[in-house]
Amino acid sequence: MTQQLPSAVVDRPVVGSYANYAAAQRAVDFLSDNKFPVEHIAIIGSDLRMVETVLGRLTRGRAALAGLGTGAWFGLLIGLLLSVFAQGPHSVLVLILSGILYGAAFGAIAGFVGHALTGGRHDFSSRSQIVAARYDVVADTEVAEEAKNMLIKLDWREG
Repeated sequence: MTQQLPSAVVDRPVVGSYANYAAAQRAVDFLSDNKFPVEHIAIIGSDLRMVETVLGRLTRGRAALAGLGTGAWFGLLIGLLLSVFAQGPHSVLVLILSGILYGAAFGAIAGFVGHALTGGRHDFSSRSQIVAARYDVVADTEVAEEAKNMLIKLDWREG
């Protein structure tokens, strides 16, 4: 089920349209720097698409290594929490190191087994992000003309 934006957001006039988010953000920053009431502004991304960037091949060894790192951090956290109740500096060190070692071991096993259970269906690591083809800066009707005029000045400056 897709969620609809409130018509109060969508029906506002476009005061600037940009090819990337950084440019739209720069426009809103310009308005803010010039004391424009930016609470009347929104940035709307249009024509969304999901881009998955493949980072590399994922083997069982790499999955185990990633699990080892995650497990070590989790073990450190558990070791630090348990060390609050320790009775001396030696036992604090033992608890922290034990937490790291056990966490790393369990994390490596979990990473290896988890990847093995996929049966080779997803043998690569990747990063997903949602990107828009266009970013529109919109404003409430009562301040739209002022915003548009200010953004024309920004275009003159950068153009």
